[in-house]
Amino acid sequence: MNISLLPSLLGAFGMVAAFVVYLLVMKYPDGEDKVKKIGDQIHTGALTFMKTEYKILLAFVVVLVVLAYQFLGTETAIAVIVGAACSSLAGFIGMYAATKANVRTATAAQKDGAPAALSVAFYGGSIMGLCVASLGLIGLGGLYYFYAANGGSHIHALEGFGMGASVVALFSRVGGGIFTKSADVGADLVGKIEAGIPEDDPRNPGVIADNVGDNVGDVAGMGSDIFESYCGSMIASIAIAYTMNSESLMFLPLALAAVGLIASIVGIVIVKLQSSKEPASALRSGTLLAPLIFIGMAYFVIQDMNDVPVAVLWCVVSGAVGGVLIGLITEYYTGGNPVKEIAESGETGPATVMISGLSVGMQSVVIPILILATIILVSTSIASGAGVAGVYGVGIAAVGMLSTVGITMAIDAYGPVADNAGGIAEMAGMGKEVRDITDSLDELGNTTAAIGKGFAIGAAALAALAIISAYSAQVSSVYGEAFSLSLNNPMVLVGMFIGICIPFLISAITMKAVGDAAFEMINEIRRQFKEIPGLMDGTADPDSEKCVEIATKASLKKMMLPGIIAVAMPAVVGFGLGAIALGGMLAGGLLGCVALALFMANAGGAWDNAKKYVEKGNLGGKGSETHAAVVVGDTVGDPFKDTSGPAMNILINVMAMVSLVISGLLPLNGIFF
Repeated sequence: MNISLLPSLLGAFGMVAAFVVYLLVMKYPDGEDKVKKIGDQIHTGALTFMKTEYKILLAFVVVLVVLAYQFLGTETAIAVIVGAACSSLAGFIGMYAATKANVRTATAAQKDGAPAALSVAFYGGSIMGLCVASLGLIGLGGLYYFYAANGGSHIHALEGFGMGASVVALFSRVGGGIFTKSADVGADLVGKIEAGIPEDDPRNPGVIADNVGDNVGDVAGMGSDIFESYCGSMIASIAIAYTMNSESLMFLPLALAAVGLIASIVGIVIVKLQSSKEPASALRSGTLLAPLIFIGMAYFVIQDMNDVPVAVLWCVVSGAVGGVLIGLITEYYTGGNPVKEIAESGETGPATVMISGLSVGMQSVVIPILILATIILVSTSIASGAGVAGVYGVGIAAVGMLSTVGITMAIDAYGPVADNAGGIAEMAGMGKEVRDITDSLDELGNTTAAIGKGFAIGAAALAALAIISAYSAQVSSVYGEAFSLSLNNPMVLVGMFIGICIPFLISAITMKAVGDAAFEMINEIRRQFKEIPGLMDGTADPDSEKCVEIATKASLKKMMLPGIIAVAMPAVVGFGLGAIALGGMLAGGLLGCVALALFMANAGGAWDNAKKYVEKGNLGGKGSETHAAVVVGDTVGDPFKDTSGPAMNILINVMAMVSLVISGLLPLNGIFF
């Protein structure tokens, strides 16, 4: 058998494993009439949103495919289609499975207790994780086999796969993020603060929309986000290796990702075997053991490849260890002492909650960026010492960080499933015991989601740096020494200033989009409380479909501008100012995106958990003035951590990947200079 086929075959095996896990989820009962009805409402709402979103995405992708065909050839156009299709499919399957697992998690908590509920929620998240890893291997591995293996001459067409995946990821993450946070903010501010009713109260018209948003934003959106970083790191490494004329180094990223999938499946089994014990311990075991298993397997893979120096393994190790460290640092800032300090600041009102949260977010940027800098320094030094291009070491470090994406994404997607289960338990009136179980799982889910966000940011940063390095290598191969990204060149500085503006602009647009959509949502919820007789008494049903409709229209309308800016700016700067200015823009954009992403994700996560800390009965508990203050902090943190922050990961990868795709067409000096 041709070894180049192995990644695609293992990807197919991973999809079979995902289907088996789905069947295990479906074996659990979906509850009685009321529970089933709520679950169906969430499932239908998420399905409707995704179908509408993908129709809009299809039109955008068609334009990209036509442009790719016109200027870059048939092979690149096909790769764009495959990348967009794989990313869309991963997000859709993950969302579909999550909306089937949420209601079964709540029912399992009622009938069989916490261990069964953990199993179902984790199974639901595992489907997402396995699909991301498997579809990446099937799509990219298949294109590699046809375009690049055995001396293939269409290696640069693989970059089209990354561009297709990145564009879908940006729209999915931004659209899903606007949907989920507009509903969440509206439901919290009117329900908790104005009406004084509990979270997920069935009388609140925004609750169904909030639960729908968890699936389209935190599951489908996050899945597409990780998918494009996962594939982008492999594409960048392959492109860099191509400049070194080494087919072994070109194939290595796919080989590592393939054994990473196996390690992830083993990690999923480990979590399942330990799920009867402490849930946090079970999830942590899977998170830590899977990378260790992967590193052991990576050693044998690299040893078996004659042309690959064994020292490259340490680049893999640096990425894998760095990913775990960034996750642990994120866990501290979003679940440790900083959270209690924010909650305590709520005793003097919402203003001090905001100040404390912003301070925590800013401080949380420092250590992860130092870890990233260390990974870059270590990986480039090791690769150069082994006779390999230093930037290839960065790409392989990113692959090392992302290769166990199957288990990482499984643990991340577990969070929204558990959150939905808690909402269903509250709406269906399943009792305090059930709610206590789902709340404990949800609390753990908040931590796993925060770790997942930290991991995603670190992975996106390394993947983007590798893609930018590949861009630089490709332009250098055309213009030689004339292309230089020296700080002495004013065009580099101009590009850097342009680049660092873009993440702030996109953040502003997405924050404003959530605010505008939440404004509509708040007014609609207020209207229903006022105009529907018997709603507050629980004798009438809210019009949840209207809230879902508001969130859907707002998110689909507002997601277009950020996507257009991200895709267009590399072409505008590249052709307008030249390849050198574009290189500077990517450097500035990378630094701005990473810093903003860490700041917003960690500040938002800390505000969220500070609210939950008070809601557990601390500092006066629910209904107190402290509670009202931390709820305000959480509503600001929601778009921080689930809309604007995650958009930064994808923004830099989209810009870098589009730049890499068009690198062969760019003039050294632009139209204007």
